[in-house]
Amino acid sequence: MKRCAMSHDPSTSVEQAGSLRRGNFTYIPVVPGRVEFAAELRRIILRDRPGIVAVELPGLLEDSYLQALARLPQMSVLLYIDEKDDERAIYVPVEPCDPFTEAVRSALEIDAQVVFLEPDRLERPHLPDLYPDTYSIPFIGFEKYIEAYRVYPQIRTEEVTEHAAGMAWKLQGSDPLAPVLVVVSLNLLDPLLDAMEVPQDPPARVRQSDIRLLNPHPDCLAEITVEYPYLQDLYENFRLELASDFLDRPRIQFDLLRKAEAEYVTNTGDKIEHWQRRMLARYTRNLAAIGRDLMAGVFDLTVAARSIVDDNYAWEVWQMANQYPAQSDVSDMLETVNLSGNEIWLNTKKMRLRRRLPRMKQRMLPRGLKPRKKEKFEGEWAKQTDGNAICSYPPEDLLIENYGRFLKKKAKSMLSEERVRTEPFTTSILDGIDLRETIRNWHEGKLYVRQQDKVAGDVGAVVVIFDEDRNDRYQYLTTWLGEHQNESDMAFYSTFPFEHLVGPGIGRAEYGGFLMTLPPRRMYDVWSDPDYDYALNKPERLLMAALDYSMQRMVAYVAAKPPRSIFRSIAAHLNRRIVYIPIGALSPAKMKKLRVVHVLDSYQRRSDAKEFLW
Repeated sequence: MKRCAMSHDPSTSVEQAGSLRRGNFTYIPVVPGRVEFAAELRRIILRDRPGIVAVELPGLLEDSYLQALARLPQMSVLLYIDEKDDERAIYVPVEPCDPFTEAVRSALEIDAQVVFLEPDRLERPHLPDLYPDTYSIPFIGFEKYIEAYRVYPQIRTEEVTEHAAGMAWKLQGSDPLAPVLVVVSLNLLDPLLDAMEVPQDPPARVRQSDIRLLNPHPDCLAEITVEYPYLQDLYENFRLELASDFLDRPRIQFDLLRKAEAEYVTNTGDKIEHWQRRMLARYTRNLAAIGRDLMAGVFDLTVAARSIVDDNYAWEVWQMANQYPAQSDVSDMLETVNLSGNEIWLNTKKMRLRRRLPRMKQRMLPRGLKPRKKEKFEGEWAKQTDGNAICSYPPEDLLIENYGRFLKKKAKSMLSEERVRTEPFTTSILDGIDLRETIRNWHEGKLYVRQQDKVAGDVGAVVVIFDEDRNDRYQYLTTWLGEHQNESDMAFYSTFPFEHLVGPGIGRAEYGGFLMTLPPRRMYDVWSDPDYDYALNKPERLLMAALDYSMQRMVAYVAAKPPRSIFRSIAAHLNRRIVYIPIGALSPAKMKKLRVVHVLDSYQRRSDAKEFLW
C-alpha cells in the first residue's frame, strides 16, 4: 500500500503546493467508518507522534465516547435525544474501523492531547456522504483519492459554514507551538480550511443532553456498523501490526464466503458447485457496479448468495459477516439492546431470508407409516446383488424424460428470441406491439412493433453436464437403450451405484453428465466408440455423440460453460447447431433432484424398489 504523504516532517519550513499542512496544523481528511482510513491514520499518528490530535466529534460526547473506547474491542452505542425533536432518539455506534475511533485510541497510546472539535451541540448539519469506493486507495493512493473528491466540492450552506466556524474556533485556541493533527470528514475539509483563515467567535452553547452508553447485541452488529463485523474483527486483531496485506478486501470476502460455504455444507448436506462460485463473483461485481462501487458490500454478498444458491446459503453468509467474537450479549454495567438498521441509518435496504431446515415436528412419523427398511446385518444387500443385468427405475425415467422435453422447448425458445426484430410501426403491426421498446422510446412519440421469425427444425438431443469431472470422480460409464418409443437412448457417467446400496440390488448414484436422444434403440456404446476418442473429456464425448445421433438440426447443451469453439465447426460440418443453456439459468432445486439416479440389478427389483427409494 502507498504511504500517505499528506503530513510532512515538522522541521520542513517550506509548505508544498497543495499540501494539507497549515503552520503547525496537519489536516487528515477521512471517510467516516472506512477501514482504509483508520489503518492509514494509525500509521501517521505512530510515525509523526503529534502533541495534539483534534477529531471531528461533539464536545458533549467526550466523556461517554472515552468510556466507549475503554470497552473496546467490545462495541458500544451512544444514545441521546435529538435537540430539535424530543421524541427522536439518535444512536451513534462506536466501532474499531472508524477513523475517528482510531484517532482517539492511537492518540491516547502516545499520550497526546485529544480535542473534540465539534461545537457543544449534538445536531450536526446534514452533508452528502457519497464517497468513491475506498478500495481504490491501495491502487491510486490517498492523495489522488482526496484530490479527485475535492475537484467537485459539496454545496455549502449557511449551516455548514457556521458548523465549520465552531470547529475552527476550537482549533485556533489550541497550543500554537504544539504540532496538531486534525482529523476531519472529507466533506467538511474545505469549509474548515476556509474558516481557519479568519478569527472566529465562540459558538453559542446549547442545553446539556442526557447521554447513555449501551451494549449492542451481537446479532445486530452487521446492521448498525459501516464495515461488517467480520472485517472489524480482523482489523482489531491486526491493528497492532498493520500488516501490508491486511486490506486485501477480495481475499477477505473470499475467506468469508468459503467459511460460510463450510457451514452451509454442514447444516444442509448440500454443496456449492464451481459454476455457482463463478456466478457469485460475476453477480457481486455487477451489483457493485450498479451501486458505483468497486467491491460489493455485505448486503450485496447476501443478495448474490440468495440469488445464485438459496436462502440457506444467504443466511450463512450474513451470519459469517456478522461474526464478532469480542461482543457479548450481556453486560454487567450497560443495558443490552438489539437495534435495527433503520434506527441508525437513513434509506436502509431490507431483505427477507426464509431458511429451509428440517424441524423436529416435521421429522415425526405419521401413525401407520412404515419405517424405511434397513439391513439386518452389514453386507446383507450386497450379497443379494448378482450383477447379471442392470435397469433403471421407471418413475425416475418419467422425471428425466419430462425435463428433457422442457430443455428442448427452452432451447428452441432461446433461438426464437434471438430472431426477434423490433421496428417503428408503419403499415403493419406484424407480430404485435413491443410495449417495452415503445415505453423506452416514449419521447419519440412512436409505436414499436416486433416481428418474430420462426426457427426451422427442432431439438433432437439433449446433453446435461453437472460436473466436468476433472478429478475423475465419476467412473461409472454406461449406455442405456430406451425400452419403448417414448423413452430416449441415454449415455451417462456417474458415481459407481453399487458402492452405495439403498436396498437389495438397488444402488444409488449421482450423475456427472448425461446424453438423451430420440428415437430409441439406435445408440452404440458411446464410451467404447472409437469415433469419439479424440474428445478431451467425458462432456466432449457426450457432445460428439449428441451431434452424431441427433435426428434434428439442433442439439441442446446444458453446462456451466459453453463448449470449445471447435465444436461449432464440427456441428456445422454435420449440419447441426449447438444451443448452449447455462446451467445457472435453471432451477437449482430441480437440477439437484434430477441428479440422483438409481440402478437396479434386474427387472424383478422394480416391483419392490419403491419400498427402499426416497
